[in-house]
Amino acid sequence: AGAEQLGVPVAQLTTTPGRVVHAASGRSLGYGELASRALDMPVPDPSTITLRDPSQFRWIGKPVKRLDAYDKSTGKAQYSIDLKVDGMLHAAVQHAPRLGMTVGSLRNQAQVEAMKGVHSVHQLPGAVAVVAERWWHAKRAVEATQVEWLEAAADSTVRAMPADFSSDKYRDFLAAQQGPARDEENEGDVNATLANAKTKVEATYHNQYVNHAQLEPPSALARYNPDGTLEVWLPNQAPDMFRADIAKRTGLDVSKITLHSPLLGGFFGRHFLYDSANPYPQAVALAKAVGRPVKLIWSREEEFLRDVLRPVAVVKFRAALDDKGLPVAIEAVSATEGPSEAIAGKQGDKIDPTALEGLSGKSYAIPNKRIAQIYVKGPAMLGYWRSVGNSLNDFFYEAFLDELADKGGHDPYELRLHLLRDNKRLTTLLQAVGELSGGWKRGPYTAEDGSRRARGVAMASPFGSHAAVVAEVSIENGQVKVHNIWEAIDPGSIVNPAIIEAQVNGAVALGLSQTLVEEAVYVDGKPRARNYDLYPILPPSRMAKVHVKIVESGEKMGGIGEPPLPAVAPAVANAVAHLTGQRIRSLPLSRYTFA
Repeated sequence: AGAEQLGVPVAQLTTTPGRVVHAASGRSLGYGELASRALDMPVPDPSTITLRDPSQFRWIGKPVKRLDAYDKSTGKAQYSIDLKVDGMLHAAVQHAPRLGMTVGSLRNQAQVEAMKGVHSVHQLPGAVAVVAERWWHAKRAVEATQVEWLEAAADSTVRAMPADFSSDKYRDFLAAQQGPARDEENEGDVNATLANAKTKVEATYHNQYVNHAQLEPPSALARYNPDGTLEVWLPNQAPDMFRADIAKRTGLDVSKITLHSPLLGGFFGRHFLYDSANPYPQAVALAKAVGRPVKLIWSREEEFLRDVLRPVAVVKFRAALDDKGLPVAIEAVSATEGPSEAIAGKQGDKIDPTALEGLSGKSYAIPNKRIAQIYVKGPAMLGYWRSVGNSLNDFFYEAFLDELADKGGHDPYELRLHLLRDNKRLTTLLQAVGELSGGWKRGPYTAEDGSRRARGVAMASPFGSHAAVVAEVSIENGQVKVHNIWEAIDPGSIVNPAIIEAQVNGAVALGLSQTLVEEAVYVDGKPRARNYDLYPILPPSRMAKVHVKIVESGEKMGGIGEPPLPAVAPAVANAVAHLTGQRIRSLPLSRYTFA
Protein backbone atom coordinates (compact mmCIF):
# COMPACT_ATOMS: atom_id res chain seq x y z
CA ALA A 1 0.00 0.00 0.00
CA GLY A 2 2.83 2.39 0.78
CA ALA A 3 4.60 1.67 -2.51
CA GLU A 4 1.39 2.31 -4.43
CA GLN A 5 0.60 5.64 -2.75
CA LEU A 6 4.18 6.91 -2.86
CA GLY A 7 4.70 5.68 -6.41
CA VAL A 8 7.99 3.91 -5.76
CA PRO A 9 9.15 0.26 -5.78
CA VAL A 10 8.53 -1.54 -2.49
CA ALA A 11 12.23 -2.42 -2.29
CA GLN A 12 13.02 1.29 -1.77
CA LEU A 13 10.86 1.52 1.35
CA THR A 14 11.76 1.01 4.98
CA THR A 15 9.82 1.45 8.21
CA THR A 16 10.20 3.36 11.43
CA PRO A 17 7.79 2.96 14.33
CA GLY A 18 4.33 3.63 12.89
CA ARG A 19 5.47 4.85 9.47
CA VAL A 20 6.49 3.65 6.00
CA VAL A 21 9.48 5.70 4.83
CA HIS A 22 10.99 6.50 1.41
CA ALA A 23 14.41 7.69 2.50
CA ALA A 24 15.50 8.97 -0.94
CA SER A 25 12.71 11.57 -1.12
CA GLY A 26 12.19 12.09 2.61
CA ARG A 27 8.51 11.22 2.27
CA SER A 28 6.63 8.94 4.67
CA LEU A 29 3.10 7.75 5.43
CA GLY A 30 1.63 6.64 8.75
CA TYR A 31 0.27 3.12 9.14
CA GLY A 32 -3.15 4.63 9.81
CA GLU A 33 -3.08 6.43 6.46
CA LEU A 34 -2.38 3.14 4.70
CA ALA A 35 -4.62 0.80 6.67
CA SER A 36 -7.83 1.11 4.63
CA ARG A 37 -6.03 0.52 1.33
CA ALA A 38 -3.99 -2.35 2.75
CA LEU A 39 -7.20 -4.09 3.85
CA ASP A 40 -8.38 -4.20 0.23
CA MET A 41 -5.17 -5.68 -1.11
CA PRO A 42 -4.45 -9.43 -1.30
CA VAL A 43 -2.02 -10.91 1.20
CA PRO A 44 1.32 -11.24 -0.62
CA ASP A 45 3.00 -14.60 -1.10
CA PRO A 46 5.33 -15.06 1.91
CA SER A 47 8.08 -16.34 -0.40
CA THR A 48 8.20 -12.91 -2.08
CA ILE A 49 8.73 -11.03 1.17
CA THR A 50 12.21 -9.94 2.20
CA LEU A 51 12.38 -9.91 5.98
CA ARG A 52 14.37 -7.41 7.96
CA ASP A 53 17.92 -8.55 8.68
CA PRO A 54 18.29 -9.47 12.38
CA SER A 55 21.13 -6.95 12.69
CA GLN A 56 18.54 -4.22 12.10
CA PHE A 57 16.12 -5.36 14.82
CA ARG A 58 15.28 -2.57 17.22
CA TRP A 59 13.58 -4.61 19.95
CA ILE A 60 13.63 -8.29 19.02
CA GLY A 61 16.25 -10.11 21.06
CA LYS A 62 16.64 -7.34 23.63
CA PRO A 63 15.34 -7.48 27.22
CA VAL A 64 12.29 -5.24 27.63
CA LYS A 65 10.43 -4.62 30.88
CA ARG A 66 6.81 -5.73 31.05
CA LEU A 67 4.35 -2.84 30.99
CA ASP A 68 2.04 -4.58 33.47
CA ALA A 69 4.68 -5.35 36.09
CA TYR A 70 4.22 -2.10 38.04
CA ASP A 71 0.45 -2.41 38.40
CA LYS A 72 0.73 -6.06 39.41
CA SER A 73 3.38 -5.23 41.99
CA THR A 74 1.47 -2.32 43.54
CA GLY A 75 -2.01 -3.82 43.70
CA LYS A 76 -3.43 -1.64 40.93
CA ALA A 77 -4.01 -4.50 38.49
CA GLN A 78 -7.63 -5.57 38.22
CA TYR A 79 -8.30 -9.30 38.36
CA SER A 80 -11.66 -10.99 38.02
CA ILE A 81 -12.04 -11.14 41.78
CA ASP A 82 -11.71 -7.31 41.93
CA LEU A 83 -14.37 -6.40 39.37
CA LYS A 84 -17.53 -4.43 40.14
CA VAL A 85 -20.50 -3.22 38.08
CA ASP A 86 -23.49 -1.12 39.10
CA GLY A 87 -26.28 -2.96 40.88
CA MET A 88 -24.18 -6.05 41.45
CA LEU A 89 -25.04 -8.79 43.91
CA HIS A 90 -22.58 -11.33 45.30
CA ALA A 91 -22.86 -15.11 45.39
CA ALA A 92 -21.16 -18.01 47.14
CA VAL A 93 -21.71 -21.72 46.65
CA GLN A 94 -21.60 -24.99 48.55
CA HIS A 95 -20.82 -27.89 46.25
CA ALA A 96 -21.79 -31.49 46.83
CA PRO A 97 -19.10 -33.30 48.82
CA ARG A 98 -18.52 -35.64 45.89
CA LEU A 99 -18.78 -34.96 42.17
CA GLY A 100 -22.01 -36.30 40.66
CA MET A 101 -24.19 -35.89 43.75
CA THR A 102 -27.31 -33.73 43.48
CA VAL A 103 -29.38 -31.58 45.81
CA GLY A 104 -32.18 -33.48 47.51
CA SER A 105 -33.58 -30.84 49.83
CA LEU A 106 -32.61 -27.84 51.96
CA ARG A 107 -33.49 -28.46 55.60
CA ASN A 108 -33.16 -24.85 56.79
CA GLN A 109 -33.86 -22.70 53.75
CA ALA A 110 -36.15 -20.28 55.60
CA GLN A 111 -33.57 -19.62 58.30
CA VAL A 112 -30.84 -19.04 55.71
CA GLU A 113 -33.03 -16.63 53.75
CA ALA A 114 -33.54 -14.64 56.96
CA MET A 115 -29.82 -14.20 57.60
CA LYS A 116 -28.28 -10.74 57.36
CA GLY A 117 -27.78 -9.47 53.82
CA VAL A 118 -29.21 -12.54 52.08
CA HIS A 119 -31.11 -11.84 48.88
CA SER A 120 -32.06 -15.39 47.84
CA VAL A 121 -31.14 -19.09 47.98
CA HIS A 122 -30.83 -21.21 44.85
CA GLN A 123 -30.41 -24.85 43.91
CA LEU A 124 -27.94 -25.49 41.09
CA PRO A 125 -26.64 -28.69 39.48
CA GLY A 126 -24.52 -30.29 42.19
CA ALA A 127 -24.49 -27.16 44.34
CA VAL A 128 -26.44 -24.68 46.46
CA ALA A 129 -25.89 -20.93 46.06
CA VAL A 130 -26.70 -17.94 48.21
CA VAL A 131 -26.98 -14.48 46.65
CA ALA A 132 -26.43 -11.54 48.99
CA GLU A 133 -25.54 -7.87 49.11
CA ARG A 134 -21.99 -8.72 50.18
CA TRP A 135 -19.88 -11.78 49.47
CA TRP A 136 -19.08 -12.34 53.14
CA HIS A 137 -22.81 -12.52 53.89
CA ALA A 138 -23.28 -14.97 51.02
CA LYS A 139 -20.39 -17.14 52.21
CA ARG A 140 -21.58 -17.32 55.82
CA ALA A 141 -25.11 -18.12 54.72
CA VAL A 142 -24.21 -20.83 52.24
CA GLU A 143 -21.93 -22.50 54.78
CA ALA A 144 -24.85 -22.54 57.22
CA THR A 145 -27.16 -24.17 54.67
CA GLN A 146 -28.04 -27.76 55.60
CA VAL A 147 -28.30 -29.81 52.42
CA GLU A 148 -29.48 -33.36 51.88
CA TRP A 149 -27.26 -34.66 49.11
CA LEU A 150 -28.35 -37.51 46.86
CA GLU A 151 -26.09 -39.99 45.12
CA ALA A 152 -25.76 -39.69 41.36
CA ALA A 153 -28.50 -41.43 39.41
CA ALA A 154 -27.55 -44.57 37.53
CA ASP A 155 -28.23 -42.86 34.20
CA SER A 156 -26.35 -39.66 35.09
CA THR A 157 -24.04 -38.34 32.38
CA VAL A 158 -21.90 -36.49 34.93
CA ARG A 159 -18.67 -38.18 35.99
CA ALA A 160 -19.38 -39.39 39.52
CA MET A 161 -16.88 -39.84 42.33
CA PRO A 162 -17.46 -43.10 44.27
CA ALA A 163 -17.77 -42.91 48.04
CA ASP A 164 -14.92 -45.39 48.50
CA PHE A 165 -12.42 -43.75 46.14
CA SER A 166 -8.86 -43.57 47.45
CA SER A 167 -6.02 -42.06 45.45
CA ASP A 168 -3.54 -44.52 46.98
CA LYS A 169 -5.73 -47.52 46.15
CA TYR A 170 -6.32 -46.17 42.65
CA ARG A 171 -2.57 -46.12 42.07
CA ASP A 172 -2.46 -49.81 43.03
CA PHE A 173 -5.38 -50.43 40.67
CA LEU A 174 -3.48 -48.83 37.80
CA ALA A 175 -0.40 -50.89 38.59
CA ALA A 176 -2.45 -54.08 38.24
CA GLN A 177 -3.70 -53.26 34.74
CA GLN A 178 -2.52 -55.72 32.08
CA GLY A 179 -3.98 -54.24 28.91
CA PRO A 180 -4.87 -54.07 26.14
CA ALA A 181 -2.32 -51.43 25.22
CA ARG A 182 -2.11 -49.23 22.14
CA ASP A 183 1.26 -48.26 20.71
CA GLU A 184 2.19 -44.63 20.19
CA GLU A 185 5.71 -45.58 19.10
CA ASN A 186 7.01 -48.97 18.02
CA GLU A 187 10.41 -49.08 16.32
CA GLY A 188 12.72 -52.03 15.86
CA ASP A 189 11.99 -55.20 17.86
CA VAL A 190 11.86 -54.59 21.59
CA ASN A 191 10.75 -58.10 22.56
CA ALA A 192 13.47 -59.86 20.56
CA THR A 193 16.15 -57.51 21.86
CA LEU A 194 15.03 -58.06 25.44
CA ALA A 195 14.89 -61.81 24.95
CA ASN A 196 18.50 -61.91 23.76
CA ALA A 197 19.93 -59.35 26.17
CA LYS A 198 22.22 -60.38 29.00
CA THR A 199 21.42 -57.25 30.97
CA LYS A 200 17.80 -56.23 31.50
CA VAL A 201 16.36 -53.49 33.66
CA GLU A 202 12.75 -53.27 34.83
CA ALA A 203 11.13 -50.61 36.99
CA THR A 204 7.69 -49.22 37.78
CA TYR A 205 7.12 -45.50 38.26
CA HIS A 206 4.10 -43.46 39.31
CA ASN A 207 3.15 -39.89 40.07
CA GLN A 208 0.61 -38.12 42.24
CA TYR A 209 -2.54 -36.11 41.62
CA VAL A 210 -1.87 -32.39 41.95
CA ASN A 211 -4.13 -29.37 42.15
CA HIS A 212 -3.58 -26.14 40.26
CA ALA A 213 -3.61 -24.24 43.57
CA GLN A 214 -3.46 -20.84 41.82
CA LEU A 215 -3.59 -17.91 44.22
CA GLU A 216 -6.77 -16.37 42.78
CA PRO A 217 -9.77 -18.63 43.40
CA PRO A 218 -12.24 -18.96 40.50
CA SER A 219 -14.80 -16.22 40.00
CA ALA A 220 -17.19 -14.98 37.35
CA LEU A 221 -19.41 -11.94 36.89
CA ALA A 222 -22.52 -12.10 34.70
CA ARG A 223 -24.91 -9.32 33.62
CA TYR A 224 -27.98 -9.52 31.39
CA ASN A 225 -28.59 -6.17 29.70
CA PRO A 226 -32.01 -4.64 28.84
CA ASP A 227 -31.37 -5.21 25.11
CA GLY A 228 -31.15 -8.98 25.64
CA THR A 229 -27.39 -9.20 25.46
CA LEU A 230 -25.25 -10.95 28.04
CA GLU A 231 -21.89 -9.86 29.40
CA VAL A 232 -19.62 -12.22 31.30
CA TRP A 233 -16.35 -11.35 33.02
CA LEU A 234 -14.34 -14.53 33.33
CA PRO A 235 -10.66 -15.44 33.71
CA ASN A 236 -10.02 -17.86 30.87
CA GLN A 237 -7.39 -19.23 28.51
CA ALA A 238 -9.63 -19.72 25.45
CA PRO A 239 -12.14 -16.86 24.92
CA ASP A 240 -13.78 -18.17 21.74
CA MET A 241 -14.29 -21.59 23.28
CA PHE A 242 -15.90 -20.16 26.41
CA ARG A 243 -18.10 -17.78 24.43
CA ALA A 244 -19.39 -20.65 22.31
CA ASP A 245 -20.15 -22.69 25.43
CA ILE A 246 -22.04 -19.81 27.03
CA ALA A 247 -24.11 -19.50 23.85
CA LYS A 248 -24.88 -23.21 23.96
CA ARG A 249 -25.93 -23.08 27.61
CA THR A 250 -28.08 -19.95 27.31
CA GLY A 251 -29.52 -20.39 23.83
CA LEU A 252 -28.31 -16.92 22.90
CA ASP A 253 -26.64 -16.18 19.60
CA VAL A 254 -22.89 -15.73 20.00
CA SER A 255 -23.22 -12.17 18.69
CA LYS A 256 -25.29 -11.29 21.77
CA ILE A 257 -22.58 -12.43 24.18
CA THR A 258 -19.63 -10.30 25.24
CA LEU A 259 -16.88 -12.11 27.08
CA HIS A 260 -14.44 -9.96 29.05
CA SER A 261 -11.11 -11.62 29.85
CA PRO A 262 -9.51 -9.97 32.90
CA LEU A 263 -6.04 -10.72 34.18
CA LEU A 264 -5.52 -14.23 35.53
CA GLY A 265 -4.29 -14.54 39.10
CA GLY A 266 -2.33 -17.67 38.24
CA PHE A 267 -3.74 -20.34 35.95
CA PHE A 268 -1.31 -23.14 34.94
CA GLY A 269 -4.03 -24.78 32.84
CA ARG A 270 -6.83 -24.19 35.39
CA HIS A 271 -8.91 -21.82 33.27
CA PHE A 272 -9.82 -24.06 30.35
CA LEU A 273 -13.29 -25.36 29.57
CA TYR A 274 -13.93 -28.04 32.20
CA ASP A 275 -17.35 -29.45 32.94
CA SER A 276 -18.32 -28.96 36.61
CA ALA A 277 -15.12 -27.05 37.36
CA ASN A 278 -15.93 -23.52 36.14
CA PRO A 279 -17.99 -20.89 37.96
CA TYR A 280 -19.45 -19.07 34.95
CA PRO A 281 -22.46 -21.40 34.35
CA GLN A 282 -23.51 -20.75 37.95
CA ALA A 283 -22.98 -16.98 37.66
CA VAL A 284 -25.00 -16.80 34.43
CA ALA A 285 -27.84 -18.85 35.91
CA LEU A 286 -27.95 -16.73 39.06
CA ALA A 287 -27.90 -13.44 37.15
CA LYS A 288 -30.85 -14.61 35.09
CA ALA A 289 -32.72 -15.81 38.17
CA VAL A 290 -32.38 -12.59 40.19
CA GLY A 291 -32.51 -10.11 37.31
CA ARG A 292 -29.36 -8.30 38.43
CA PRO A 293 -25.63 -8.66 37.81
CA VAL A 294 -24.10 -11.36 39.99
CA LYS A 295 -20.46 -11.87 40.87
CA LEU A 296 -19.73 -15.38 42.09
CA ILE A 297 -16.53 -16.24 43.93
CA TRP A 298 -15.66 -19.78 44.93
CA SER A 299 -14.04 -19.94 48.35
CA ARG A 300 -10.68 -21.66 48.57
CA GLU A 301 -12.41 -24.70 50.06
CA GLU A 302 -14.82 -24.96 47.13
CA GLU A 303 -11.96 -24.57 44.68
CA PHE A 304 -10.04 -27.50 46.17
CA LEU A 305 -13.24 -29.54 46.07
CA ARG A 306 -13.94 -28.88 42.38
CA ASP A 307 -10.53 -28.24 40.85
CA VAL A 308 -9.62 -30.57 38.00
CA LEU A 309 -6.53 -32.65 38.73
CA ARG A 310 -3.38 -33.47 36.85
CA PRO A 311 -3.64 -37.13 35.82
CA VAL A 312 -1.89 -39.98 37.58
CA ALA A 313 -0.10 -42.72 35.71
CA VAL A 314 1.70 -45.94 36.49
CA VAL A 315 4.45 -46.65 33.96
CA LYS A 316 6.18 -49.99 33.63
CA PHE A 317 9.60 -49.85 32.00
CA ARG A 318 11.70 -52.59 30.46
CA ALA A 319 15.09 -52.01 28.89
CA ALA A 320 18.02 -53.95 27.47
CA LEU A 321 21.71 -53.00 27.62
CA ASP A 322 24.40 -54.18 25.22
CA ASP A 323 27.87 -55.48 26.09
CA LYS A 324 29.10 -51.91 26.58
CA GLY A 325 26.29 -51.11 29.00
CA LEU A 326 24.47 -48.91 26.48
CA PRO A 327 20.68 -49.05 26.09
CA VAL A 328 19.59 -50.81 22.91
CA ALA A 329 15.90 -51.25 23.74
CA ILE A 330 13.37 -49.45 25.90
CA GLU A 331 9.69 -50.06 26.52
CA ALA A 332 7.32 -47.87 28.52
CA VAL A 333 3.69 -48.90 29.02
CA SER A 334 1.60 -46.31 30.85
CA ALA A 335 -1.69 -47.12 32.55
CA THR A 336 -3.42 -43.76 32.55
CA GLU A 337 -6.11 -41.48 31.22
CA GLY A 338 -4.95 -38.38 29.40
CA PRO A 339 -6.53 -35.01 30.21
CA SER A 340 -7.95 -34.60 26.71
CA GLU A 341 -9.56 -38.04 27.01
CA ALA A 342 -10.97 -37.10 30.40
CA ILE A 343 -12.48 -33.88 29.08
CA ALA A 344 -14.02 -35.77 26.15
CA GLY A 345 -15.26 -38.45 28.54
CA LYS A 346 -14.06 -41.31 26.37
CA GLN A 347 -11.13 -42.88 24.59
CA GLY A 348 -10.54 -41.48 21.12
CA ASP A 349 -9.79 -43.26 17.88
CA LYS A 350 -6.19 -42.17 18.34
CA ILE A 351 -4.10 -42.09 21.48
CA ASP A 352 -4.44 -38.86 23.41
CA PRO A 353 -1.04 -37.20 22.85
CA THR A 354 -1.30 -35.49 26.23
CA ALA A 355 -1.27 -38.92 27.89
CA LEU A 356 2.15 -39.96 26.60
CA GLU A 357 4.06 -36.79 25.63
CA GLY A 358 7.40 -36.88 27.39
CA LEU A 359 7.56 -40.66 27.04
CA SER A 360 7.06 -40.47 23.30
CA GLY A 361 9.04 -38.17 21.05
CA LYS A 362 12.35 -38.60 22.86
CA SER A 363 15.46 -37.94 20.77
CA TYR A 364 17.84 -40.42 22.37
CA ALA A 365 19.35 -42.84 19.85
CA ILE A 366 17.96 -46.10 21.22
CA PRO A 367 17.25 -48.33 18.20
CA ASN A 368 14.42 -50.43 19.64
CA LYS A 369 11.62 -48.63 21.42
CA ARG A 370 7.97 -49.09 22.30
CA ILE A 371 5.79 -46.47 24.00
CA ALA A 372 2.22 -47.58 24.72
CA GLN A 373 -0.86 -46.69 26.74
CA ILE A 374 -3.32 -48.81 28.65
CA TYR A 375 -6.37 -46.56 28.75
CA VAL A 376 -8.05 -46.52 32.16
CA LYS A 377 -10.98 -44.20 32.75
CA GLY A 378 -10.97 -43.04 36.35
CA PRO A 379 -13.51 -41.22 38.51
CA ALA A 380 -11.53 -38.03 39.09
CA MET A 381 -12.12 -35.08 36.78
CA LEU A 382 -8.83 -34.35 35.07
CA GLY A 383 -7.45 -31.26 33.39
CA TYR A 384 -4.38 -29.67 31.88
CA TRP A 385 -1.54 -28.71 34.21
CA ARG A 386 1.50 -26.65 33.28
CA SER A 387 3.42 -28.61 30.58
CA VAL A 388 0.57 -31.17 30.52
CA GLY A 389 1.78 -34.76 30.01
CA ASN A 390 5.42 -33.74 30.00
CA SER A 391 5.18 -32.73 33.66
CA LEU A 392 4.91 -36.38 34.70
CA ASN A 393 6.23 -38.37 31.76
CA ASP A 394 9.60 -36.63 31.51
CA PHE A 395 10.11 -37.46 35.18
CA PHE A 396 9.44 -41.13 34.47
CA TYR A 397 11.66 -41.36 31.40
CA GLU A 398 14.59 -39.26 32.57
CA ALA A 399 14.76 -40.92 35.98
CA PHE A 400 14.67 -44.38 34.39
CA LEU A 401 17.42 -43.30 31.98
CA ASP A 402 19.61 -42.62 35.02
CA GLU A 403 18.86 -46.14 36.22
CA LEU A 404 20.11 -47.45 32.89
CA ALA A 405 23.26 -45.34 33.17
CA ASP A 406 24.00 -46.71 36.63
CA LYS A 407 23.29 -50.28 35.58
CA GLY A 408 25.55 -49.94 32.55
CA GLY A 409 28.34 -48.24 34.48
CA HIS A 410 28.02 -44.89 32.71
CA ASP A 411 27.88 -41.34 33.96
CA PRO A 412 24.32 -40.11 33.22
CA TYR A 413 25.49 -36.84 31.67
CA GLU A 414 27.97 -38.61 29.41
CA LEU A 415 25.37 -41.24 28.49
CA ARG A 416 23.00 -38.52 27.33
CA LEU A 417 25.73 -36.91 25.26
CA HIS A 418 26.42 -40.28 23.64
CA LEU A 419 22.75 -40.97 22.88
CA LEU A 420 22.40 -37.47 21.38
CA ARG A 421 25.65 -37.57 19.40
CA ASP A 422 23.81 -37.17 16.09
CA ASN A 423 21.58 -34.34 17.37
CA LYS A 424 23.64 -31.16 17.26
CA ARG A 425 20.92 -28.95 18.73
CA LEU A 426 20.40 -31.06 21.85
CA THR A 427 24.10 -31.80 22.24
CA THR A 428 24.80 -28.06 22.22
CA LEU A 429 22.07 -27.53 24.81
CA LEU A 430 23.35 -30.25 27.13
CA GLN A 431 26.89 -28.91 26.88
CA ALA A 432 25.55 -25.42 27.63
CA VAL A 433 23.94 -26.47 30.90
CA GLY A 434 27.12 -28.30 31.86
CA GLU A 435 29.12 -25.12 31.32
CA LEU A 436 26.48 -23.03 33.11
CA SER A 437 26.82 -25.23 36.21
CA GLY A 438 30.58 -24.69 36.26
CA GLY A 439 31.33 -28.00 34.64
CA TRP A 440 29.37 -31.21 35.16
CA LYS A 441 30.18 -33.08 38.34
CA ARG A 442 27.85 -35.68 39.77
CA GLY A 443 29.31 -36.02 43.24
CA PRO A 444 28.68 -36.67 46.01
CA TYR A 445 30.98 -33.92 47.25
CA THR A 446 31.29 -31.62 50.24
CA ALA A 447 30.28 -28.00 49.62
CA GLU A 448 31.91 -24.96 51.24
CA ASP A 449 29.21 -24.88 53.93
CA GLY A 450 30.01 -28.47 54.88
CA SER A 451 26.87 -29.99 53.37
CA ARG A 452 27.11 -33.21 51.41
CA ARG A 453 25.74 -32.61 47.91
CA ALA A 454 25.12 -34.31 44.58
CA ARG A 455 23.86 -33.28 41.18
CA GLY A 456 21.39 -34.70 38.70
CA VAL A 457 20.70 -33.95 35.05
CA ALA A 458 17.61 -34.25 32.86
CA MET A 459 16.23 -33.01 29.55
CA ALA A 460 12.80 -32.28 28.10
CA SER A 461 11.50 -31.12 24.73
CA PRO A 462 7.89 -29.92 25.03
CA PHE A 463 6.00 -27.46 22.83
CA GLY A 464 8.72 -26.95 20.25
CA SER A 465 11.40 -25.91 22.74
CA HIS A 466 14.16 -27.84 24.48
CA ALA A 467 15.46 -27.64 28.04
CA ALA A 468 18.36 -29.16 29.95
CA VAL A 469 18.52 -28.95 33.74
CA VAL A 470 21.17 -29.66 36.35
CA ALA A 471 20.01 -29.76 39.99
CA GLU A 472 22.17 -29.64 43.11
CA VAL A 473 20.74 -31.12 46.32
CA SER A 474 21.56 -32.03 49.88
CA ILE A 475 19.60 -33.59 52.75
CA GLU A 476 18.79 -31.34 55.72
CA ASN A 477 16.79 -32.66 58.68
CA GLY A 478 15.46 -35.51 56.58
CA GLN A 479 14.21 -33.20 53.82
CA VAL A 480 15.57 -32.57 50.36
CA LYS A 481 17.21 -29.18 50.01
CA VAL A 482 17.61 -27.98 46.42
CA HIS A 483 20.42 -25.46 46.40
CA ASN A 484 20.77 -24.66 42.71
CA ILE A 485 18.93 -25.22 39.46
CA TRP A 486 20.90 -24.54 36.30
CA GLU A 487 18.71 -24.50 33.21
CA ALA A 488 19.65 -24.05 29.57
CA ILE A 489 16.65 -23.36 27.36
CA ASP A 490 16.47 -23.35 23.57
CA PRO A 491 13.16 -21.90 22.32
CA GLY A 492 14.46 -21.62 18.76
CA SER A 493 14.30 -17.89 18.16
CA ILE A 494 13.72 -15.34 20.90
CA VAL A 495 11.93 -12.01 21.15
CA ASN A 496 12.30 -10.81 24.75
CA PRO A 497 14.95 -12.62 26.81
CA ALA A 498 13.69 -10.96 29.99
CA ILE A 499 10.37 -12.76 29.63
CA ILE A 500 12.16 -16.04 28.94
CA GLU A 501 14.21 -15.71 32.11
CA ALA A 502 11.10 -14.84 34.14
CA GLN A 503 9.20 -17.83 32.75
CA VAL A 504 12.09 -20.18 33.54
CA ASN A 505 12.18 -18.94 37.13
CA GLY A 506 8.43 -19.37 37.53
CA ALA A 507 8.44 -22.80 35.93
CA VAL A 508 11.28 -23.95 38.16
CA ALA A 509 9.34 -22.82 41.24
CA LEU A 510 6.26 -24.79 40.20
CA GLY A 511 8.39 -27.75 39.15
CA LEU A 512 10.09 -27.84 42.54
CA SER A 513 6.76 -27.47 44.32
CA GLN A 514 5.25 -30.56 42.69
CA THR A 515 8.53 -32.45 43.12
CA LEU A 516 8.99 -31.74 46.80
CA VAL A 517 5.61 -31.25 48.46
CA GLU A 518 2.46 -31.03 46.33
CA GLU A 519 -0.04 -33.89 46.33
CA ALA A 520 -3.83 -34.09 46.14
CA VAL A 521 -4.84 -37.03 48.32
CA TYR A 522 -8.35 -38.48 48.11
CA VAL A 523 -9.91 -40.57 50.89
CA ASP A 524 -13.51 -41.82 50.85
CA GLY A 525 -14.14 -39.97 47.61
CA LYS A 526 -13.16 -36.58 49.04
CA PRO A 527 -10.00 -34.47 48.90
CA ARG A 528 -8.10 -34.48 52.17
CA ALA A 529 -7.02 -30.89 51.58
CA ARG A 530 -9.51 -28.06 51.23
CA ASN A 531 -6.95 -25.29 51.72
CA TYR A 532 -3.23 -24.66 51.84
CA ASP A 533 -2.93 -25.98 55.41
CA LEU A 534 -3.14 -29.55 54.09
CA TYR A 535 -1.99 -28.80 50.55
CA PRO A 536 1.42 -27.19 50.99
CA ILE A 537 3.05 -25.37 48.12
CA LEU A 538 6.72 -24.50 47.89
CA PRO A 539 7.63 -21.90 50.55
CA PRO A 540 10.21 -19.22 49.73
CA SER A 541 12.64 -20.83 52.17
CA ARG A 542 12.83 -23.95 49.97
CA MET A 543 13.22 -22.17 46.64
CA ALA A 544 16.46 -22.90 44.83
CA LYS A 545 18.76 -20.34 43.28
CA VAL A 546 18.01 -20.39 39.55
CA HIS A 547 20.61 -19.85 36.83
CA VAL A 548 19.38 -19.44 33.25
CA LYS A 549 21.19 -19.65 29.94
CA ILE A 550 19.25 -18.96 26.73
CA VAL A 551 20.57 -20.92 23.77
CA GLU A 552 19.23 -19.40 20.56
CA SER A 553 19.51 -22.05 17.86
CA GLY A 554 17.61 -19.96 15.30
CA GLU A 555 15.14 -22.78 14.69
CA LYS A 556 11.37 -22.31 14.56
CA MET A 557 10.12 -20.48 17.63
CA GLY A 558 8.74 -22.75 20.35
CA GLY A 559 6.91 -22.17 23.61
CA ILE A 560 8.40 -20.74 26.79
CA GLY A 561 5.67 -20.84 29.47
CA GLU A 562 5.67 -24.63 29.83
CA PRO A 563 8.97 -26.07 28.47
CA PRO A 564 11.19 -25.04 31.42
CA LEU A 565 9.20 -27.15 33.92
CA PRO A 566 9.33 -30.89 33.06
CA ALA A 567 13.07 -31.51 33.43
CA VAL A 568 13.14 -30.06 36.96
CA ALA A 569 11.60 -33.08 38.72
CA PRO A 570 13.85 -35.76 37.18
CA ALA A 571 16.98 -33.66 37.64
CA VAL A 572 16.20 -33.30 41.35
CA ALA A 573 15.16 -36.96 41.68
CA ASN A 574 18.34 -38.13 39.96
CA ALA A 575 20.47 -36.00 42.26
CA VAL A 576 18.69 -37.31 45.35
CA ALA A 577 19.02 -40.91 44.17
CA HIS A 578 22.76 -40.55 43.68
CA LEU A 579 23.25 -38.77 47.00
CA THR A 580 21.21 -41.20 49.10
CA GLY A 581 21.43 -44.43 47.13
CA GLN A 582 17.63 -44.53 47.25
CA ARG A 583 16.06 -44.73 43.80
CA ILE A 584 13.23 -42.20 43.32
CA ARG A 585 10.37 -43.71 41.32
CA SER A 586 7.46 -41.63 42.58
CA LEU A 587 6.64 -38.12 43.74
CA PRO A 588 6.39 -36.04 45.86
CA LEU A 589 9.63 -36.43 47.77
CA SER A 590 7.81 -35.56 51.01
CA ARG A 591 6.61 -39.18 50.99
CA TYR A 592 10.19 -40.41 51.41
CA THR A 593 12.32 -40.63 54.53
CA PHE A 594 15.95 -39.66 54.07
CA ALA A 595 18.71 -40.10 56.61
